Amino acid sequence: MTTPNKTSHIRLTSHPGTGAPQRFPIRWGAADPRERGPVIGTVSRPGDRNVIGTHGGAYSLYRALAVASGALNPIQRPDLTNTTPPVEIGPYPQWSVPGKIVSLDPFGHRVAQIFAPEIAEGIDIRPTIAITKARLTLPELTADTARGRLKVDGEIVRPQGDIAVTKAAIDPVWHLPGIAERFGTSEENLRRILFEQTGGIYPELVTRPDLELFLPPIGGITLYIFGDPGALSDRRRTLACRVHDECNGSDVFGSDICTCRPYLVHGIEECVKEAQAGGAGLIVYNRKEGRALGEVTKFLVYNARKRQEGGDQAATYFERTECVAGVQDARFQQLMPDVLHWLGITRIDRFVSMSNMKYDAIVGSGIEIVERVPIPDDLIPDDAKVEMEAKKAAGYFSPTGAPSADDLSATVGRPLDRY
Repeated sequence: MTTPNKTSHIRLTSHPGTGAPQRFPIRWGAADPRERGPVIGTVSRPGDRNVIGTHGGAYSLYRALAVASGALNPIQRPDLTNTTPPVEIGPYPQWSVPGKIVSLDPFGHRVAQIFAPEIAEGIDIRPTIAITKARLTLPELTADTARGRLKVDGEIVRPQGDIAVTKAAIDPVWHLPGIAERFGTSEENLRRILFEQTGGIYPELVTRPDLELFLPPIGGITLYIFGDPGALSDRRRTLACRVHDECNGSDVFGSDICTCRPYLVHGIEECVKEAQAGGAGLIVYNRKEGRALGEVTKFLVYNARKRQEGGDQAATYFERTECVAGVQDARFQQLMPDVLHWLGITRIDRFVSMSNMKYDAIVGSGIEIVERVPIPDDLIPDDAKVEMEAKKAAGYFSPTGAPSADDLSATVGRPLDRY
């Protein structure tokens, strides 16, 4: 016996089935979105799906729980009335340059307009990008406004100290042939490794070469745009930008062992000032907790660093991570510039980051960086100096150059009981 909207029949999606051509083929890189085709990752009508995976990434599992508990109708369609972006982004030439954007759908914020006829027909086409207006309220910025470090202009910085921004949330959409090329491997090898390292959760990776798009179960990106979004792509106006990888413990709750929140706040300050000067500011916030190794691994590394003989020290900073995780860093910034190309950016005047990996990825993708802005020394917590010196030694940008071996040996954190 089945309940309404449920069936005992299981439809496998790991094989094409009848061999009929896809109803909605994808022509990745086409300049015309209707020629390119919609990204359909819903499970309510499997015959319409043209991607591997499903919308919502990791959150799709919560959707499954909602359906299993009876709280959500599995064939529910989203009502996209009044959800369209308050500002227009693109289209830009980069959207159709082969290989320029391979990790997101450049048309993902406009599906309600572009594919309105199909949605009206009942095809479950969902946005992978949403844009809205908002205000930021951070204690540090409110204090800066009170001290006069940030000026109240009534438009970007309000009298109460809150800051007006345009926000965009972006879910990843991977074009597997493009991802493989970006990482210097074959598509066949990439598919096999993805299949194996996810415990075989997506058999279509190895059985459906006709499906070139993958909606991976990972976190996405949030953009914070300060000033006119149109200024981001206008080379006549200046742009300040920080690309920030998530560090929940510091970004949200504050931490004295890393520079993440101080550097993020500093980046926001620089973005506000650039927007007030007639340019624009941009914070790119990537969900890559613990260098994309995860928070559990991150905390294990913290323990290893603090408890090692001699205490926390810059000379062994990366070694401790590799001992626990097997790799020093899994963020691999090759995909990071895609979102900058989505915004039409061709030049960053002030890059508020010391990361050599981020700098090399952006410049290597064809975007000019004029100036690199380090975090001021007075914003670095005492116990985070270990991290900063280790990163400088590993190649992070510093106006004074990399520290010597003696400098690294002299940089030691506080003992375990400090924490």
